[in-house]
Formats: sequence, C-alpha cells, structure tokens
Amino acid sequence: MPKEILSPTQPLRIASLQPSITLTLERIGKLDALVACTRYCVEALPELRKLPLTIIADSWSTNMEELIAVQPNLVIASVPYRMESLAAILRAGCPVLTLAPHTLADILADIRLLAAVVHASERGDALVEEIVSGIETVRAQAAACPNRPRVYCEEWGKPLIHSQPWVKELVEAAGGEFVGDAGKTTTAAEVASLDPDVLIFAWCGAGARVPLARVVEQRGWQDLRAVVEGRVYCVPDEFLNTPAHTLLAGLACLASAIHPKIFPLHRQLISRAPSRKQA
Repeated sequence: MPKEILSPTQPLRIASLQPSITLTLERIGKLDALVACTRYCVEALPELRKLPLTIIADSWSTNMEELIAVQPNLVIASVPYRMESLAAILRAGCPVLTLAPHTLADILADIRLLAAVVHASERGDALVEEIVSGIETVRAQAAACPNRPRVYCEEWGKPLIHSQPWVKELVEAAGGEFVGDAGKTTTAAEVASLDPDVLIFAWCGAGARVPLARVVEQRGWQDLRAVVEGRVYCVPDEFLNTPAHTLLAGLACLASAIHPKIFPLHRQLISRAPSRKQA
C-alpha cells in the first residue's frame, strides 16, 4: 500500500485486526485514530475499554459487513489470516495494509511502515531504536557467558509447533541455542531426542496459563535435562507471539530463563514446573 494513500489532513479512522498493530499505534501516539479493534487488542491494552470503540473479529475471521459498519479509511491486518478474510476486507472497499512478519527485521520494518502510513515516522523511528537498543544490550550481557544452553520454545501444543523465527533470534540474543525448526511442527519424541537444557512454553491465546506439570507428564518428559534441573518455564503469550515492542519483555523472560546467574528472574512473568530434584 503506498504511504501516500492517506493525506496528512485526512482524519484517520483505523480498524486494527491484531494486537500488535494496536500496541504499536499506542506507542506512536495514534491510538485516538482507532474506531475498531479486536477483543484481543483490548486484552493486550485494557485502557481501550475507556474508548468508544467497536469490537470486531480479527484477521482470521473478519467479514465485510462489520468493516463496512464502522466505516474505516484504513484497515490494518497481520498474520495469522485466511485468504477468505483478506477477500472480505478487499470487498469492503477500504484501503488495507497487510503485514506478515517472520523475523525481527520484518517487525522493525513493519513498525516503520505503519508509522509512515499514519504520519508518525519520527515516533516510529524512535520505537525501532528502542527495540534495537534493548536487544543489543541483552546480547552484550549474554556474550559474557561461555555456555549457550539449548532451548526448546513452543508456540502451540496440539500439534507441537516451534516458536516463530523472531523468537529464535531472541533466544540467540539472550545467549541460547534455539533447537528445532522455527515455526515448524514437531513431536514429543523429537523434542525428547534433543534433550534441551531449557523448555519455554508460550501458547497462542493462553496468556501465562500453560499447565507445565501436566504437559511434561503427558509427553513423558520427566527425565529430560530441563525437567530434572527445574528449567521449565511459561512466558506470557503476548511477550513472544505478538510482533511488537512487547517482545522486549519476552527477551527479558528468555534471558532470565537461559542465564539466571546474569539476568534477574522475572517471577511475575515466568512460572516454573516442579523439578525432579524438588519432587
């Protein structure tokens, strides 16, 4: 979508179909341009409850009728979405910006693009600089550790899906080695064969409510190195699966899980399953 599609003098009426978009709009000072967002956006940013917004479906299940009803002059969608949903957005006749990030570089580029489209380039640049600086600070601290623990990160449990490529990059910045193929499915047996040093769970839509002990038991992972050593963690979903500046909180969680002697444990962000040593 051309950056000039919205005139600087044209009032913004944005329909946001993903939390990452809404969170970015908030940080670049454009939250007042929202006319509609999803319930997941409200969960990620509770202050939205105070605004006169229409709650609509997300990029996966939105429809033409609800978009026409709110009369946006810009619809912003991001992965995951279905082709049927994209077709519905286009049929609504609204300008649309669709994002599909895979890497940290993609996420930073999307922030700059979004900021440019809504005429907030300077704030977008500042946010990108904040994210880059935060990542590099952690990378420099982690570089002091000679060992690189092997880390399994899971985005979904049925089927088992490795976390996205940007999570792999965050694990590496935090001084760990990401095991498996980022974004791909795997099996309990394959993970067991890798015997990771650390297990990280961040299930989409689950918040911080992954039942760690039950997962370990059901998969027969009781003898894995990470379980025996008590290094099984849940990171809140929005800190690893939302492609926005909130990834810095996810990085802090990963760093404390991977190198607890260097990075303080974020107890409010990470829960641990009982280790075999504690049982």
